Amino acid sequence: MVNKMFNKSWMHTPEALAKHYIPYNAKFLGNTEVEAPKGTEVVKDAVRKLKFQRHIKKSEGQKIPKVELQISIYGVKILDPKTKDVQHNCQLHRISFCADDKTDKRIFTFICKDSESNKHLCYVFDSEKCAEEITLTIGQAFDLAYKKFLESGGKDVETRKQIGGLQKRVRLTVCVLVQAGSVSVKLQSTDVFDMVPFSTVTPLVPSRASNGCPPPPPTSLPPDMSKDLFGAEPFDPFTCGAADFPPDIQSKLDEMQEGFKMGLTMEGTVFSLDPLDGRC
Repeated sequence: MVNKMFNKSWMHTPEALAKHYIPYNAKFLGNTEVEAPKGTEVVKDAVRKLKFQRHIKKSEGQKIPKVELQISIYGVKILDPKTKDVQHNCQLHRISFCADDKTDKRIFTFICKDSESNKHLCYVFDSEKCAEEITLTIGQAFDLAYKKFLESGGKDVETRKQIGGLQKRVRLTVCVLVQAGSVSVKLQSTDVFDMVPFSTVTPLVPSRASNGCPPPPPTSLPPDMSKDLFGAEPFDPFTCGAADFPPDIQSKLDEMQEGFKMGLTMEGTVFSLDPLDGRC
């Protein structure tokens, strides 16, 4: 679920984010560790820190690197605009907070929990007057991904846990009764969560954004799309039906459920607080 702090409607069709991706061009100020997954003051401190570091690097002759953002239900990818090498892949259920600058419309940021270290990292970007649009696009992708996750069986993760505990108690009761009555009972093995997947994954192709021309549509899945969000195959949280999953896949579903349950908070704020926070 998405908690929007401003009244805006979604900008793209669901298909644009589910079967394609929305590309944006931006300058990447970097990322830095933060102490909390949400909070305006948290991201303000991160923006100040990264802007200060960029001013130092600029004085040394270093330019702010340009990146391409690809936003879809599979996450926010940060790529080199020329080589298309993926620098960061931020999964949506790990993104907990989004904010954009209401003063100059350029700066936007989001907090994402790192998949390896589990630390909360704040990513900061400078766009060409598209900060709010990008923030809304991330919010819409998160909202759509959460709905797709529920449709594909994610809503039954907690139910499976509860029924699993109930089944254990039922089996224990049956065993006690069998021992007491000396009756042989065979429990039938059934899958009460047998659900039909809502769709299959189709190749992601770009949809047009407002601040740049998208790259040509790929003829096949990008290399990293041959695997799922977690680098494994063939599991896909948006196409798998509900079932009794192996422990590793079940843990991934549990992680996604917890991330989506936390929700994504979107806020409009002011980052330009002093002269140093002017142009990067």
